[in-house]
Amino acid sequence: MDSVLDRVLQRRALRRWEEMAEAAPAADFSALRVWRNRARALRRQLDRVIHAADHRLALPIIGSNAMRKLPGTDWVWRPDLWKGPIPVPGMAAVTTRAQVCEGATIFHDCRQSELTLRQVRNTREEDVAPFGLRMDVFRFDGSFLSLVIDLPDEGARGLKLRHLLRVDAIIELEKPLEIFARLNIKHGPNTEQVVREMPFDAPHAMVEFDLAYTKVNEKRIERLWVDLIFEGPEMNQITLRDLTVSRRPRAEL
Repeated sequence: MDSVLDRVLQRRALRRWEEMAEAAPAADFSALRVWRNRARALRRQLDRVIHAADHRLALPIIGSNAMRKLPGTDWVWRPDLWKGPIPVPGMAAVTTRAQVCEGATIFHDCRQSELTLRQVRNTREEDVAPFGLRMDVFRFDGSFLSLVIDLPDEGARGLKLRHLLRVDAIIELEKPLEIFARLNIKHGPNTEQVVREMPFDAPHAMVEFDLAYTKVNEKRIERLWVDLIFEGPEMNQITLRDLTVSRRPRAEL
């Protein structure tokens, strides 16, 4: 895609869009509607290319999409929030149900939000993910704050009661804080919830969910999501440097 003809077409297309941008303030509405539809269609594809390129070219080197996984792991996944730049990198006075990016949502019950968040660039030697998420919480008059991560369909496909689901996170805290991970499994009309407390005395936190102790109907599993619940987050800075979810079958005895 880098032939002489490609470069000529690229320059011609760029020049055409420059002309439309300059003409847009005085253009009639019918032309503007056509230009807008074309620009939106083009922008969707450009955003995909930019996201993939930034993800693969960023440091830490993540061309291999490196993730830590245990032997026997049959599925491992890192959410987009930690893989590449998101469309809106920062938010202030974050409202409940605010979507950080596709598949990641903030929930809280504050009357007046004093929560800010932004995506940060990981640069430390021990970081594997290229990006992290930083939340600054000032006055907090609510009873809960949670970050909800929707898992892709691949995580639910083929999931059995003999599986162990594992959540790994690299977390930095300004001061100690209780953090809980809640796994939600929708199977048919029911939703099974399993809660585990994440250790906060070490930056590398991990919890596992053993599905054998649940009442999940493995034949009707539809989707999964994980809630990270922060207890008493007032006047604290929380940085999630990485988050991965994996699963592996339990050893047969």
